[in-house]
Amino acid sequence: MSYSEQVLDHFEHPRNVGELPSPDAEARLEHPVCGDIMSLAVKMADGRIDQVRYRTRGCVASIAAGSCLTELIRGKSLAEASALEREHLLEALGGLPNASVHATHLAIDVLALVLKKLKSSN
Repeated sequence: MSYSEQVLDHFEHPRNVGELPSPDAEARLEHPVCGDIMSLAVKMADGRIDQVRYRTRGCVASIAAGSCLTELIRGKSLAEASALEREHLLEALGGLPNASVHATHLAIDVLALVLKKLKSSN
């Protein structure tokens, strides 16, 4: 199984990892098949995602997907972040082996939960 340069870069140098004090919304999900766990927290400012942090316990692809996701959504409005599809994340990662595609589902699903919480709090 070989990973793209983008996946390896996000895995070896993950961005936006850690806890976010007093987030406006946060969510945690476990993938029912592989057992990977991802949490995502965001703070909003001026209608945009100003700060974002994630944590994951999982495979190379899950770590990379979480890192890449945070870069894709930072600075976006709720509508822009809601428009992000799994295929966009997969493309930004330079693709994934079939056995690892579940990581993009986990990342997009946890994003959807966070966005739902943000929308319900407004």
